[in-house]
Amino acid sequence: MSERKSLEVRVSVDVGSRRHSVAIGLSDGQVLEEFEIAHRPEGFQEFFSRIARHEKVHGCEVAVAMEGYNGWARPLDSLVRQHGYRLYNINSLKLARFKEIFPGAAKKDRIDARKGLELFQLRDHLALAKDVLQEVTGTPKENEILKGVTRRRRRLVNERVRVVNNLQADLHAVCPGLLEMTSDAGNQWFLNFLVSADTVPQLARLRKSTLLKIRAVGRKYAGLIAQWQKQAHFSDEAEWVSEMIQEDARRCLELDEKIKTLEIKIKEIARNSTMATLLSSIPGFGAVCTSELAGEIGTVDRFSKEASLALYLGMSHLDNSSGKYQGTKQAKHVNTRAKAAMMTAIDRHRKYVPQSQKYYEKKRAEGKSHNQAIRALGRHLCRIIFTMLKEQRAYQLRPETGDTQGRVSSVACVKTALQRSKIFVNN
Repeated sequence: MSERKSLEVRVSVDVGSRRHSVAIGLSDGQVLEEFEIAHRPEGFQEFFSRIARHEKVHGCEVAVAMEGYNGWARPLDSLVRQHGYRLYNINSLKLARFKEIFPGAAKKDRIDARKGLELFQLRDHLALAKDVLQEVTGTPKENEILKGVTRRRRRLVNERVRVVNNLQADLHAVCPGLLEMTSDAGNQWFLNFLVSADTVPQLARLRKSTLLKIRAVGRKYAGLIAQWQKQAHFSDEAEWVSEMIQEDARRCLELDEKIKTLEIKIKEIARNSTMATLLSSIPGFGAVCTSELAGEIGTVDRFSKEASLALYLGMSHLDNSSGKYQGTKQAKHVNTRAKAAMMTAIDRHRKYVPQSQKYYEKKRAEGKSHNQAIRALGRHLCRIIFTMLKEQRAYQLRPETGDTQGRVSSVACVKTALQRSKIFVNN
């Protein structure tokens, strides 16, 4: 009876865009069956019915491993967790390294599905195989929502950057002097000015009274426009490029409205997220950056130590030393979205905390670039953030010892405090 309880039904899924290859086996190495399912409701129903049949026959728990968790695997991955099965993500980068060390047959979906069962067998005995399979822990619903909404916002922001770049290139070709009025073609008043006439050449004939009626265009900008109108010149391309310029300007204004709406929604959701609330207690960490970090991290239980969190956020490097050579290399398995949010938040943080600014200036004096100095500061902050999230404590500044003028000392940036990893809770 005890031997039967030790068994485990193990399922390996090679995720595809439309069809998934599945292999089901037992923890003793026996392969029960192999099949394919369609990425459709009926395919999911077949998937769980076959697992339930084996679960009933063998009377043991179920573990599912899939490559591509939270990508093409959606919504199958969430359905697996709803059924109460343990879910493992097959780390694609570590799997590729594993295949280099233990080469096998040519790559096929069926072979890759069976490879997952082999990894299950080896993970208890081989550390490298254990790293390939990473258990997916449950994350708060608020953080899951923040992940989706902040990623949507990031896509819109990136699209706006591309549209503004195209707009600037077209304006340089059609009317170079027009861009001299503003340092950024994405300014609201400038975009409103571009769409205030039927064509771009007609902008040179707008009266001052009309200019003052344009949204966000006051007397200052109306005066700049009037000076440009006196010497306005358009190339021959204006006849057909004008339409594209105004189309891009309208798209920028539309994206601005969508981004603003999403940011309001993000702030509302973040109020219910414990992680976002804790991160927002760090000086300089704004609502958007903390929401992005909370969404991408999900839960701190994913990380066994603070070094793993720092690596995930892109704030540390991997050792790359050999013999007398001592060096590091960049890690490939970094969450680029979380890293971008972290870099932005740290750059603001150093301007709020004097000790952080001193540490940043020290690194710059050592010859580090801006980004390198920010990452060095971020590496220290990761230690504090890890402890904050583990112990559910808020960041707090405390008065310096013996200070009578109310100056504060950051527990995150004083080196000795970092080594002790002390965090103080608001009473």
